[in-house]
Amino acid sequence: MAATSTTPTILLNPRNLGQRYPDARSAEVMRKTVEFFETKGKARLKADYHARAWYADFLDFVRHEGIFATISTPAGYGAPDARWDTWRICGFAEILGFYGLQYWYTWQVTVLGLGPIWMSRNEEVKQRTARLLAEGGIFAFGLSEREHGADIYSTEMTLTPVGEGRYVANGRKYYIGNGNAAAIVSTFGKLGGRGTGTGDYVFFAVDPRHERYELVKNVVASQNFVSEYTLHDYPITEGDILAKGQEAWDDALNTVNVGKFNLGWATIGICTHAFYEAIHHAANRKLYGMHVTDMSHVRRMFVDAYARLVAMKLFALRAADYMRSASPRDRRYLLYNPMVKMKVTTQGEDVIDLLWDAIAAKGFEKDTYFEQAAVDIRALPKLEGTVHVNIALIVKFMPGFFFAPEELPDVPRRDDAANDDFLFAQGPARGLGSIRFHDYRKSLAAWDLPNVALLAEQIEVFRELLATAPPDEAQRKDVDFLLAGGELFALVVYAQLILENARIYGVDPALVDQIFDVLVRDFSRHAVELHGRRASNERQMALALRMIRKPVEDAARYDRVWQEMVLPLRDAYEMNP
Repeated sequence: MAATSTTPTILLNPRNLGQRYPDARSAEVMRKTVEFFETKGKARLKADYHARAWYADFLDFVRHEGIFATISTPAGYGAPDARWDTWRICGFAEILGFYGLQYWYTWQVTVLGLGPIWMSRNEEVKQRTARLLAEGGIFAFGLSEREHGADIYSTEMTLTPVGEGRYVANGRKYYIGNGNAAAIVSTFGKLGGRGTGTGDYVFFAVDPRHERYELVKNVVASQNFVSEYTLHDYPITEGDILAKGQEAWDDALNTVNVGKFNLGWATIGICTHAFYEAIHHAANRKLYGMHVTDMSHVRRMFVDAYARLVAMKLFALRAADYMRSASPRDRRYLLYNPMVKMKVTTQGEDVIDLLWDAIAAKGFEKDTYFEQAAVDIRALPKLEGTVHVNIALIVKFMPGFFFAPEELPDVPRRDDAANDDFLFAQGPARGLGSIRFHDYRKSLAAWDLPNVALLAEQIEVFRELLATAPPDEAQRKDVDFLLAGGELFALVVYAQLILENARIYGVDPALVDQIFDVLVRDFSRHAVELHGRRASNERQMALALRMIRKPVEDAARYDRVWQEMVLPLRDAYEMNP
């Protein structure tokens, strides 16, 4: 049964890739990727998942079709249709997540491994990388370490000078995807050595096939190979150096900006497939003389899950527009990017929880996609080093966001076939406090919807708190307290970009108001958490209580969303068995 609203086309449906692609090769990449998985079928997909089989068939497909070479080679280094195009990268990441996190992961860590290379001034390595991509190579990002995680201040990998332009590398890296089969591992360390070491940061290229590269083990039990590797006096020349000093540091952080944005897109793909499977099961199952979807609590779960999922995609698409339009003068993407990594991925957990409550024990069955989705969705907020890392980052933008808005150029929908040059020339990873934003209040005021207006009232109370009862010095050092305030701030940013994109994509106002029904409840929940923090003072607690609101109920709106947008998805997609 086809949906009568146009809004559901926002969600990926492999049976109808109706998305507009700016060129034939982009459409071909998406179509062939879908065909690979549908031909493989769900039974084989799940058998490989349970057997923890290395995805050699997928990598053979990628090699044969030149998929990674097309979407991961910047313009000028590969075929004429190769470019680094964030819009089509998002679509590709969504498709991979839709079929399995493991397939997304091997590509995701390839993107991270490519970041320091494409940002480098080392043209020889860049040309070699382009050739390796054309041959079907995958890549790895050797950043984190067992004792320090992603705390790159404390990295112990050391590059020691041993002669003119020659070095040896020693150290161990941990949790490095593709470390078993990468063509190049971009490895982060420090320059060391008695009397000659500068302590500067350094990125260098490593070949896992070298005898001085020891592949210690796979640290996880899954289809992915998440390696621990050790370098033993591994020889490095100036020709292997990607960056030194401040540039190496900036490249590490800027690579994360480019690569880990994709966490949100894997989440969207996983949740979309799980949604189709869950509503198909519930709508076609009868209990106590009625369809499961006739039960009021189950309808609420599906409506909330759908509203959250559409909101996730609207926000992530809009954040990609800002990434593609970024420049040294417009770095708003540095707020929206971690929001995709943090907010979209945690919303994905909420979506899966709602769906799981609706389908209950069905979610455990080994032949369902949902069984793996319920496990894999937990990984994504944690692959960025836990949510608090990103909240601690975004709160740095709060003063400028709330109290120093500026008139800035409108950013259009960016689905054009362009190479995103700026992403590999982002410059110094500092100066976040000086970044300015357009006024969020204009986005809220542009929609005459009751729950949008209600959220606007909640936000203004939060703004009053920041103006009249801001965190004192002790509270600013209390991460637990900042997390509560950071969640409220995140919801403001989230709402703003959702509204911008709902207008661009022509989303039905009924669905927009239903999304904001969810956001009003979320804002109230986080206000309660702020009130309950040990560090909250009396003034802050009183203002937190004023933020609590009940959404405006509208039975007609709710029924329309259910009947026209949610329930019609019951038979929209089922994976080829």
